Amino acid sequence: MSEFKNYMPDQMIRINTKEGVRIFTCRSTKLAQTAHQYHQTSPIVTAALGRALTAAAMMGIMQKGERDTISLQFRGDGPMGLLCAVSDSKGRVRGSVANPSVYLPPNKTGKLDVGGAVGKGTLYVVRDLGLREPYIGQTPLVNGEIAEDLTYYYAASEQTPTAVGLGVLVGTDGSVLCSGGFLAQLMPGTSEEATSLLEQNIAKITSVTQLLEEGITPLELARLLGDGLKEAADPEEIQPEYYCGCSRERAEKALISVGTEELQSILDEDHKAELSCPYCDQKYQFNEEELNRLLQIAKKES
Repeated sequence: MSEFKNYMPDQMIRINTKEGVRIFTCRSTKLAQTAHQYHQTSPIVTAALGRALTAAAMMGIMQKGERDTISLQFRGDGPMGLLCAVSDSKGRVRGSVANPSVYLPPNKTGKLDVGGAVGKGTLYVVRDLGLREPYIGQTPLVNGEIAEDLTYYYAASEQTPTAVGLGVLVGTDGSVLCSGGFLAQLMPGTSEEATSLLEQNIAKITSVTQLLEEGITPLELARLLGDGLKEAADPEEIQPEYYCGCSRERAEKALISVGTEELQSILDEDHKAELSCPYCDQKYQFNEEELNRLLQIAKKES
């Protein structure tokens, strides 16, 4: 993995207003660059994955439980295939993409055609709150541009008026120059006056990437969105990061979970196994002796 540039630290800001508006802003340049380096993504995929990871980080810190997670799955028919971003309640994110090497011509506005790479399909939002079954919400993809798809999801699936803005600026060398975004929500009981004020503030933001490139901080962006609204408490600061958390122990559990028949088949045919983490591309190799040990564990657990 190449060295990082002198990035400003990634940062998220959460502000609640007395009028019932929740504002989340994020600078995610380093984590988006980390994802690009792990997956060796093309510029289009770098932009799509960076947007999804930024959104997941902001949505993740809404979860209350320490072990709660949220997963965004963009299942489109475009050449990129499945795009996935996962976050915990601390804003630690990881992501994967089926085809990281997609190249398409610019769209009609001359920008990276993220929507074309994602295609038409369905957005799944999976919340794992430690219950027996996770909560799964789904809506059609609006245009594959990530932000608009999530805005529609909140309106259609959770009935929570929400505005999402995301941006990733990719340099000529393929690296991430800046990445970030915002998420603003209206809680029940928000007045029409506060709603109108928020809408006016959002309308003033024509380009998230332009603001980030100019050096706007997450706090400044949050206060730009909340201009004219009263903050209910001091802003909360969170540091998001790209965090995989894979380990050899987890790889062993994954092999055990395939069952005794499949493990025996691997032993008979290959005498070894290699598992690759979909989030960081870390590879875990197991020889015949290790596979035999895991097979015995699987037999005891079956």
